[in-house]
Amino acid sequence: MNVDLQPDPMIGRMLPDVDLEFADGRTAHLPDDWKGRWTLLYFYPADDTPGCTAQAHAYRDNIDEFKRVNVQVVGVSPDDADSHRRFTKKHQLNFPLLSDPLHVLARAMGAYAGESVSRDTFLIDPEGRVRQ
Repeated sequence: MNVDLQPDPMIGRMLPDVDLEFADGRTAHLPDDWKGRWTLLYFYPADDTPGCTAQAHAYRDNIDEFKRVNVQVVGVSPDDADSHRRFTKKHQLNFPLLSDPLHVLARAMGAYAGESVSRDTFLIDPEGRVRQ
């Protein structure tokens, strides 16, 4: 059996220079705001759908493990900040969500193919570079 394993084209690339809104109204200036911290950045299609909720619960329920190894968790979807606030409150999420309604970050990270945001997860190093 031949398996063609292509390297992920994102590995080694820097986060793009973008500004996005957090659920609490703050603006994230990437990559500068995350420099000096490891970040698990995950993309998901929509707030409060069964699969996306299960995914958020998994991160919420294991947040202490991420904190133990100094990794912040950040979710990104095209939903607006109001939707993120409701989703965060309803499910008691203990990590921030970013709003990417124009798919700027999702496109740059290869998590948007023209129809919807895919479930993709990236580990970003303290310099703002994609490591995995």
